[in-house]
Amino acid sequence: MSKPKSTLINMVLVLLAITAVSGFSLGYINEWTKGPKEATRLARKLAAIKSVLPEITNNPAEELILLPTGPDQDSLECYVGKKDGATVGYAVSTYTKKGFSGLIRIMVGFTAEGNIVNTVVLEHKETPGLGTKMKESKYKTQYHDKNPATFDIKVTKDGGEIDAITGATITSRAFSEAVQLAYDALVENKVLSQN
Repeated sequence: MSKPKSTLINMVLVLLAITAVSGFSLGYINEWTKGPKEATRLARKLAAIKSVLPEITNNPAEELILLPTGPDQDSLECYVGKKDGATVGYAVSTYTKKGFSGLIRIMVGFTAEGNIVNTVVLEHKETPGLGTKMKESKYKTQYHDKNPATFDIKVTKDGGEIDAITGATITSRAFSEAVQLAYDALVENKVLSQN
């Protein structure tokens, strides 16, 4: 029995078959894992909300408000936190693209009066050992119990009241900008005055 000849047509057909099987497999696996991925994402988001608004008793995922913001009218997600039926605060998922390595996404908790309760970093690509210090309590506590209406949320180099992370001023500026964006969105959309 002779060995089949390797021709261009045979090679193209084999390559097409391999590509089709690979594409089908990847599509199937993606669909199969879509539900678990979404459940994990939601669990992370709810954990972040509970971190920035620890006293809530409701399920904030059921009370989502989209806050249009900025010139491009991109929306921020705002979760209403309630305790025994009364609104006690808001958890706002905010972001900036001005980090040292690009996108920084954080969750900021505000009281119903607009004071910052806590912040949680959701996503970033900042430099390990420098920009990643934005997650540490030494840096984050500067924002706690501050109201952006009366507290200048900028780094001291820019005339504000936040001490920048040593060696990571760009990250500190970006973090402050994201917090300010969240507060501004609450004010512009008259969420804080609805209490």
